[in-house]
Amino acid sequence: MKRYWNWKNHQIAWQVEGSDNNSDIAIVLIHGFGACKEHWRFNQKHISSIAPCYALDLVGFGDSSKPNSQLLYEKKTSSNFNYCFDNWSMQVFDFCNEIVKKPVLLIGNSIGGVVALNTSKKLSKKCLSVILIDCAQRTMDDKRLLEQSLLMRFLRPVIKTLVRQRILSSNIFKNAANPSFIEKILKVAYPSGNNIDDELIDTLFKPTQDKGAQEAFRGFINLFDDYLAPELLKELNNPVHLIWGEKDPWEPVEEAKKWFEIFECIKSLNIIPEAGHCPHDEMPERVNPIIKRIIQEAI
Repeated sequence: MKRYWNWKNHQIAWQVEGSDNNSDIAIVLIHGFGACKEHWRFNQKHISSIAPCYALDLVGFGDSSKPNSQLLYEKKTSSNFNYCFDNWSMQVFDFCNEIVKKPVLLIGNSIGGVVALNTSKKLSKKCLSVILIDCAQRTMDDKRLLEQSLLMRFLRPVIKTLVRQRILSSNIFKNAANPSFIEKILKVAYPSGNNIDDELIDTLFKPTQDKGAQEAFRGFINLFDDYLAPELLKELNNPVHLIWGEKDPWEPVEEAKKWFEIFECIKSLNIIPEAGHCPHDEMPERVNPIIKRIIQEAI
């Protein structure tokens, strides 16, 4: 059942499975960009057999509030929101303290992985572990500029100027916010084609029709200088586990392998053959047992 929580004058939608479970810990699921709490449709109930399992919509997504975006150079008002990892992480941090009220294990997909890492840092010992599912690598961040081609480096100032303009970001969003385009993107994200169904397309499409939906898009495409996962992994003491789709088209598994070798906090890397960017939804029958095993080991 969908519930709402008022956070800093924003309505945050959330749901829980296994609320009658007496476990001393809880699981919190954090979706990726353009997704929502329902993207855990094949996981949340399954995981809740071990501990209460919460899923929430980040500000700007799903059924949560979608305030106007406030970029760094723009004036802060009571009605706008700086869409960034610190603010999303503070949202999850406060959710854990005010709603969950137990030590947590955080699970994040895509940008939800970066949010999970930053939240884990804020929670410190109140976070038992983090599971990253195809964590966003944020290749367009300024800190990774030298990895881009000479042409992209040359065009960067022009791109930044253009995407700040609401008229442009809104038009891009409107062209993308339709079921046929969403299905095309899903066929790239889910290379096996598994579980691309009307329910999923509708789940991702409906929030795009809400007032303000384009604002989260504008905020996100202007995130040129924010956290990178390796920066957070370097500082983290909490154990981290990686689950990765072997054929992720956007977050190469080779990078996950490097992280596993470099960062002491990463305890395991589970590669899902034939899966893409969202293996938890594309191949839940393979991912759920891994998640349950990691949780059981953590407690």
